[in-house]
Amino acid sequence: MKHPLIYSTLLVIAVSLLVGCTVGPNYRKPVVPVPNAYHGPNDNPQDHAQAQAASFADLPWWQVFQDSGLQDLIRRALKQNYDLQTATEKITQARAQLRVTRSDQFPHLTTNANAVDERSFQGFPFTTRYGTYAADATFQLDLFGELRRATESARAQLLATEYAQRTAILTLVSDVASDYFALLSLDLQLQITRDTIKTQEDAVKLTHYRLQHGVATKLDVLQAKQVLDTANAQLPELQRQIGLEEDALSILLGDYPQSVTRGFALVDQKFPPEVPAGLPSSLLARRPDISQAEQNLISANAQIGVAKAAFFPQISLTGSGGGAVGRSTVFSSIINSNIGTWSVGGQLTQPIFEAGKLRGNLHIAESQQRQSLIAYKQAIQGAFKDVSDALIAYQKYYEVRTAQQITVQDLSDSVSTSLKRYRGGIATYLEVLDNQRSLFSAQLTLAQDRGNEFQSLVQLYKALGGGWRQ
Repeated sequence: MKHPLIYSTLLVIAVSLLVGCTVGPNYRKPVVPVPNAYHGPNDNPQDHAQAQAASFADLPWWQVFQDSGLQDLIRRALKQNYDLQTATEKITQARAQLRVTRSDQFPHLTTNANAVDERSFQGFPFTTRYGTYAADATFQLDLFGELRRATESARAQLLATEYAQRTAILTLVSDVASDYFALLSLDLQLQITRDTIKTQEDAVKLTHYRLQHGVATKLDVLQAKQVLDTANAQLPELQRQIGLEEDALSILLGDYPQSVTRGFALVDQKFPPEVPAGLPSSLLARRPDISQAEQNLISANAQIGVAKAAFFPQISLTGSGGGAVGRSTVFSSIINSNIGTWSVGGQLTQPIFEAGKLRGNLHIAESQQRQSLIAYKQAIQGAFKDVSDALIAYQKYYEVRTAQQITVQDLSDSVSTSLKRYRGGIATYLEVLDNQRSLFSAQLTLAQDRGNEFQSLVQLYKALGGGWRQ
């Protein structure tokens, strides 16, 4: 037999594949009941029956957010964000860990060699040259599936890490879009404040002119300055908030704090023509955090098998082979040698008394599996809450914004009417002042409402699981 070590190793592998079994529970997907419809602002059974299978979360983010400036920011964030880079590196780590874990299922081979060239004189001169070589193989029979269960667990952890990266992408896209619309809302408020300052400066000049001609009073001039003073005080506060928002966006982009390039103004942004939520059953497949929780459950389930396999005997086989070759010169004689050896052995290890260690490890694994199951159910429950909250917010912010638009229009008409009454001597400037102050406040509120509406759209897109598909 020329290669006894190789033949014996192959024989061992074949036997282990034939007689090996896998202890521990096989994974079965939990049955988690889910609602037939989302809880939204309009709980109409007829609307639920007409729910559409398609969801606007199935659209890629560049079709949902059609502002070229926002698209550029999202692309930069996906390329440069450090949290996303870390999540990607964790995939590399998990893939390497799977390779390490899976390697235990195969024989491990090592080899070594050395050579000696010796010359000495002990009553007579002689030289010796020889070399030795050896190869060793170890293989653990996976008769009860401990190694296979460990590989199953590592593979599930790899998938969980990949879903965690997709969750990071979803979060990053929504965070960039949300901060962007918050920034546009602040820009709009800043523009309203600057327009108000310009208008009130003209009003103060006009009132002062009327005072000089005896048509107005000193009190009218002071009252005209009140709205101007309020707007001037609002200006630096808005600039502060804009600076902080730009800094936050810059960090999401992986940049140092700097100014952020805008696309369309907030009033020029377009809402999607339709925002269908889709069927609730589709949410489980679309949300990467739910898939991540399920992979964690699969991994924990496999660890029960690892813990159970520790109760059974572990059989390890070893094989070694090697030899020596060389020559020795004594006086005028030359002695040649060529020696070869090989051996095969086995080791059986059976736990007898572990003071409850093995059973404790099993209980730990079972508890961790139950915790993972709870986390999986919580992830599903949390996803439906996110969608419900976002649906309610999107609908109600729309209603708030449309109502506020009417308020702003009414106050604008009131300012025009009161100015005419004041100039005609019918009303005091206090009436004008009250209407101007109310209009300025209502315009700022409307700008905030516009921003809230777009941000609620972003949150709905995120809650439905959109944004991570590339």
